[in-house]
Amino acid sequence: MSEINITLDSLNLSTIAPMSIAIIGALSIILTDIFNKNKDKSLYVFLVVLFLVFDLFTLIAFNGEKRGVFDLMLLDGVSILAQIIIILSAIIFIFLAMSKLRFQEHRMAEYFALYLFIIASFQFMVSSDSLILIFIALESSSLALYVLIAMHNKMASLEASIKYFTMGAIGGACFVFASMLLYAVTGTLELDGIATILTSEGFLTKENFSIYILVLSAFCFMLVSLGFKLSLFPFHVWVPDVYQGATSVMAGFLSIVPKMAIFIVALRFIEIFIQVDDKIINALLYTTVVLTMTIPNLIALHQTDVKRMLAYSSIANTGMAMATLVIATHQATVTLFLYWILFAITNIGAFGMLWINRGKGFSDYTSPYHFKHFSGFVKVSPATALILGMFLFSLAGLPPFSLFWAKMYLIGSAINANQIALAIIIVINSVIAAFYYLRPVGAMFLKDPDEHTKKEFMQNATNVTRSIIALVVVLSIISILLIEPLLGIIEHYLKDSIF
Repeated sequence: MSEINITLDSLNLSTIAPMSIAIIGALSIILTDIFNKNKDKSLYVFLVVLFLVFDLFTLIAFNGEKRGVFDLMLLDGVSILAQIIIILSAIIFIFLAMSKLRFQEHRMAEYFALYLFIIASFQFMVSSDSLILIFIALESSSLALYVLIAMHNKMASLEASIKYFTMGAIGGACFVFASMLLYAVTGTLELDGIATILTSEGFLTKENFSIYILVLSAFCFMLVSLGFKLSLFPFHVWVPDVYQGATSVMAGFLSIVPKMAIFIVALRFIEIFIQVDDKIINALLYTTVVLTMTIPNLIALHQTDVKRMLAYSSIANTGMAMATLVIATHQATVTLFLYWILFAITNIGAFGMLWINRGKGFSDYTSPYHFKHFSGFVKVSPATALILGMFLFSLAGLPPFSLFWAKMYLIGSAINANQIALAIIIVINSVIAAFYYLRPVGAMFLKDPDEHTKKEFMQNATNVTRSIIALVVVLSIISILLIEPLLGIIEHYLKDSIF
């Protein structure tokens, strides 16, 4: 029997260096709190930012082998780019914790430690080629998110956390079942190995009908799992209640950061089945994407609460981003990252504005974001109305703001791939979205203030949170100047990627 030699070089531990930094940061915060419980939250924010910046620089400087840790880790361009987006978004969101009002969760060191654990889990998720490791990372991040939502210590937040946990458990179970079926068919849990077997000539034929049924079932279960995690139709029902129960900053985080990680899992997984080129699978994927774009948009038309409206908006935008997987071209993959970057800029601004205007004068289940509270907003607080209106205009896809350019590139990708029907559906949904975004804008600018109109603004604002809002305002306005540099960066990371 030959001797098995495992060396550090063969393990290539550099592939796990970035996420290790985040884990060390989380442990450092816990240790700091153990020895001194009276530290101000600003110290923990500083530590989170410090370790995330180290994490970011490690990623940017990475120049080693893509695979490591027994080939379980895959640190290719897609992974690195996704991690950069996740970390930058996480840095911006943690600064919003520097709010004026003191909320329960931001007084606890555990909040900031779990925050870093979540980011590390997302990094493992997007850097893995193994369904086992993806599942572990997925569930680790989900469990920490349930706790963060519940930490707000309100009944609405606890209820939101329980709903999120229930839906997440169903999604996790479907992921495991899909993985089991794929292992039964292919004998491996590595995505690269699964792709090699499923796309081999003659594997999925009429003679192998039983295997085809197993593969189709695996795809369906995985689509359900990803549907719960990405809030695809009809697995989106938990999203509005969870977003409304969570704080605005946590709702904004949920709408951007976890989805970026799961998009990469979906990209790698669905790419396999795109290569299989099965009509039933393609139809299921196409239908799911179209319904996810359309149904939440139609439901959003009837919303009277800005936060719930943004929840349905995030679902519809997820559907639009998923459309790039249906298009399945290199241009579409580039568009996926461009779309989510520009969407992140806009959504950070929208939820950030809700956060800094948050007060404590509302009961547990009473929303401060009903349209009636924004009547005549421009006459009471012109600056606040203009900034919030700008972010709503951007989400509506109106020029010259950021999301307009993202939608243009998405439509262009669909047309270039001869997906004319999909391009038309995207345009129609953009028009529908513009209509419901303009409703709160109309309340702010066209109505007169009444007894319901908020009289106090920026109650939760500090110099730090104002700076964050100012940053995303500038980025949204000058977004046309960012397109070419962003496309260059995305192309740089995608050119050597492994799908």
